[in-house]
Amino acid sequence: MEANRAPNGIQLLLAAEQEAQHIVNASRTAKMTRLKQAKEEAEKEIADFRAQMEAEFQRKVAESSGDSGANVKRLELETEAKIHHLKTEVSRISQDVVQMLLRHVTTVRI
Repeated sequence: MEANRAPNGIQLLLAAEQEAQHIVNASRTAKMTRLKQAKEEAEKEIADFRAQMEAEFQRKVAESSGDSGANVKRLELETEAKIHHLKTEVSRISQDVVQMLLRHVTTVRI
């Protein structure tokens, strides 16, 4: 009786091993499919993000280059205003500075 069971037991073990191998293969296939899908989704997100950043960069470049004439004009006006302010301050205090210098140069300490 044990002799009859041994071949059945071996056949049963072989069948279980084959079934386990099929399960493992199916898991590997499913895992590879999930990894491939995740990679594709990540690549799509990267491409979308890159396109968004490029569009924002191009917009900023267009804003800054489009206004370069206006920026130059604004800077010229600011520079002229500062030069005018400095000239008025110089004319206002120049006499005091000359007097102070003369006082220091002509004063002799003994």
